[in-house]
Amino acid sequence: MDQALFSALRATGQAGVIQAVWVYEHAVDFGGLRRFHQNLGYGLLGRRIERSPLPFGRHRWVLDRRPSELDIAECARSRAELDDWADERSQLPTDPEWGPGWHLGVLPLTDGSTAVSLVVSHYLIDGLGLGLTVADAVRGNTRDLGYPPPRSRTRLRAVVQDARETSQDIPEVARALVAAAKQARRRGKDIARPRTPRPIDTFVGDGDESVVVPAITTYIDLSDWDARAKDIGGNGNSLLVGFAARLGARMGRRHAGDGAVTVQLPMSDRTEDDTRANALSWVSVSIDPTRVTTDLRDTRAAIKQTLTILREAPEESMQLHPLAPLAPFTPKRAMKRLADTAFDYANLPVGCSNLGDVNSLVCCLDGTEAEYLTARGIEQNVTRQRLEQTGGHMTLVSGRIGGKIGITVVAYQPGGTNSKPHLRELAASTLAEFDLTGVIA
Repeated sequence: MDQALFSALRATGQAGVIQAVWVYEHAVDFGGLRRFHQNLGYGLLGRRIERSPLPFGRHRWVLDRRPSELDIAECARSRAELDDWADERSQLPTDPEWGPGWHLGVLPLTDGSTAVSLVVSHYLIDGLGLGLTVADAVRGNTRDLGYPPPRSRTRLRAVVQDARETSQDIPEVARALVAAAKQARRRGKDIARPRTPRPIDTFVGDGDESVVVPAITTYIDLSDWDARAKDIGGNGNSLLVGFAARLGARMGRRHAGDGAVTVQLPMSDRTEDDTRANALSWVSVSIDPTRVTTDLRDTRAAIKQTLTILREAPEESMQLHPLAPLAPFTPKRAMKRLADTAFDYANLPVGCSNLGDVNSLVCCLDGTEAEYLTARGIEQNVTRQRLEQTGGHMTLVSGRIGGKIGITVVAYQPGGTNSKPHLRELAASTLAEFDLTGVIA
């Protein structure tokens, strides 16, 4: 599965990363921060991908203990420039194949506070895995994952070993071919020919221009959040899905037919000592955004039904899952089409990742607790033309920590006003529809 995701997104020419930003209103212990930085290299971030010499071979993990240096900015910047700095850090390259796969930066602010940014390749780890890795690094826990050094095999030995492994994978590949045939019949189309996204007629400008999709974070008191969810027949998770659907509708992400919004929910199945990069499945829920502000019962029931399907028929959760064994055999162009189909761009999905209760250690990089934490998924090297062609982009990442729920929204609307101030206004007015208020950064 990790190789399938790596190959699929590499085929699009983009790079997926996770960024976490901490803000310390008090003095930072730089000695503790340097220990944290060092410890990160002795967990799931202390590795990178080594490709097989065979075009159809399996990639493998190899050791990578050489992170980039802790980058401490020489000049302080104003608090008003914090967002710009975070955006700049989010676009600094990470390479899970050649390294470095992650980087840590520190920015002193002129008001005496300090910001810390961690950017990690999504091909090394997912959101929940990153939270566990950060907590381990804070504790000083290190792991020997048993990975070999890079290029530790001769080419002949690598070819022989990978050919043997490929032959052992033949039964799994055969099952994937059967799954592909079933999917093609069930959906009435070939997996390599996704539906054409809705045409966008509003695009004007340089299509090759790389853009940073606007992102904002809102912090809401947990007691207010949970009480409101209960009042309208839901729980904290269904309220998050309802908020995502309502905000998505206001950004034009409704189905042309029934007006519903597709909300994609990543469901983690990470286990103890799990070394997978992305240990999760995706499920999609169709939500009517017109009632969610006053009644979450239908939303809660739809989520429950979808999760039941995931448990009983996991192959239905996402097209890429049963087809993952085919990744080494899939040409790049077909892999790009498969990625577009698997992520369902034609339905204008809203990604909604709920990290749940976050370990308080995640806020203690230097041994003391940061006042603010935000996290988001970012696509690097994404062009305005691709955003327009795929119908835009919208994801939410949520976590509960320190008596608050933090919700980060990353969104781009074709032909819309794509700015952080506009996104803040939309988020605030959408929260108001749920009779909620928050501090929006």
